[in-house]
Amino acid sequence: SVQAIYVPADDLTDPAPATSFAHLDATTTLNRSIAEKGIYPAVDPLDSTSRMLDPLVVGDEHYAVARQVQSILQRYKSLQDIIAILGMDELSEEDKQTVARARKIERFLSQPFFVA
Repeated sequence: SVQAIYVPADDLTDPAPATSFAHLDATTTLNRSIAEKGIYPAVDPLDSTSRMLDPLVVGDEHYAVARQVQSILQRYKSLQDIIAILGMDELSEEDKQTVARARKIERFLSQPFFVA
């Protein structure tokens, strides 16, 4: 079944939802900051989970790609403050490439499912 759990003040560490999440096979977390970027559906791939994301279920290649995507998005998230304060010009070439890849991934995961 599909269940909706509304999290008080968007705090995923609140005891009520945190306890509930442990019993679910998958969670899809919507994020207001993603919606503010105009990305819909505003699903947060870093907070969303699935027990099916297992190499025995989806295969080694799919699992490796999914983890690499999560890694790129996590690095991009950690660079957000630097980008906001100093701008893109202060990033290393590797970080600029990570940002470019992360932005393409964000667009790919949104509707209408194409990368500009």
